[in-house]
Amino acid sequence: MAVTIDQIKNLRDSTGVSMTACKSALEEADGDFEKAIEVLRKKGEAKAADRSARSTGQGAIVVKSEGTKTAMVQLSCETDFVAISEEFLKLAESFADKLLSGQMKVENRDLADVQDAILKMGENVQIGNMALVEGAVIGEYVHSNRRIGALVALDGGTKELAKDIAMHASATNPKFTKPEEVSEELLAKEREIWTEQLKTEGKPAEIVEKIIVGKEKKFREESSLLTQAFIKDPEKTVEQLLKDAGATLKSFVRFGF
Repeated sequence: MAVTIDQIKNLRDSTGVSMTACKSALEEADGDFEKAIEVLRKKGEAKAADRSARSTGQGAIVVKSEGTKTAMVQLSCETDFVAISEEFLKLAESFADKLLSGQMKVENRDLADVQDAILKMGENVQIGNMALVEGAVIGEYVHSNRRIGALVALDGGTKELAKDIAMHASATNPKFTKPEEVSEELLAKEREIWTEQLKTEGKPAEIVEKIIVGKEKKFREESSLLTQAFIKDPEKTVEQLLKDAGATLKSFVRFGF
């Protein structure tokens, strides 16, 4: 059946795809609006599959809170142009809202909303990391470019303190909470590099092991949040800062591009 220009425009406004694709879908659906959307989604899924292999090095991190729960979502895309768009940010926020309400879980990835976004935005869109943290004292920090974000949950202390530590974690990117969590596998790789460096520097064999012991201690401490020097007061470690406030660290999570 023939379709009107108003029907085509309405479908385009709802889906964001081209006028030609909307006209074709409406004709295939005999003018039925809902069926036309289904036609576009089916065709869009094929396009999305083609785009899914594209690199997604851009994107945004958003944080939403409700009561004692805080959700953080990392949504990835191909270009900065899409990453800063209002539509993209609203999509990321909608996922955070769904985490908070229990409509989705942190392990969910293959969602219809993602496939629709790929169709509408014309590039690969993927959910990266997601986290849902619950507690009375939660601090959040998202950098102004939305490319780095962190959440910190404390027992005791204040939300201001938790936010300061979240900002610290965003800047220093700790991989572990405490030194003993650093894996032996990672240390073995570092020891191999240190040994070769020291040999190149011509260090005597009898002192190489002593130097490596010191390097290992420093590496463990600098890789762990609690033993890092606090960026606002380098005279204290994060652990000392918490102790002075009568607080302990429950958990932290950091996302970044």
